[in-house]
Amino acid sequence: MLVHVVIDGADVREDEPHADHVGDLLQRVAQGDREAFTRLYDMLSSRVFGLILRVLVDRSQSEEVLQEVFLEIWQSASRFAPNKGQGRTWVLTIAHRRAVDRVRSSQSSADRDIRVGYRDLGVAHDTVAEHVELRLEAEKVNRALDALPVPQREALTLAYFGGYSQSEIAALVGAPLGTIKTRMRDGLSRLRMEMGVTT
Repeated sequence: MLVHVVIDGADVREDEPHADHVGDLLQRVAQGDREAFTRLYDMLSSRVFGLILRVLVDRSQSEEVLQEVFLEIWQSASRFAPNKGQGRTWVLTIAHRRAVDRVRSSQSSADRDIRVGYRDLGVAHDTVAEHVELRLEAEKVNRALDALPVPQREALTLAYFGGYSQSEIAALVGAPLGTIKTRMRDGLSRLRMEMGVTT
């Protein structure tokens, strides 16, 4: 679908080669141009929402993250560097990062709920020791994940927390399927090493 946008009074096509209309709008947003922000939202909100919904699945959470993404764009548009990439890519990267962060946050919340559920079972056991053990294990996993290169960590997070297949991850991050397979294989290998797993 072709998208038309008006920039500085001229009606231009979004598919014009080498044109970065989103980047132009971002630069105007960085100067506090509310009209440019409205145009940017109208141009990209459905695409951004689709990306977020694909990662989160939950529609209401996706709507919240969409608002967070555009708030971040309004507040940080000045950090967009046209010489480093297209505006659309910059916006979608923010959206993807926010969605993955929400997946991690939801997973942490679910883990806490599970731990509380076990605690409330009323089974006689050493709750302090169990709590310490769970906390140490979670910290160990988080440190191991943080030690991975970002592409490997991203692929593993989407696969294990987001539930995506390798081909879905490839489509989501815009990388070849073979690259995703390599990232996951190398990431799991390094994760095992970081956690001291020998099998």
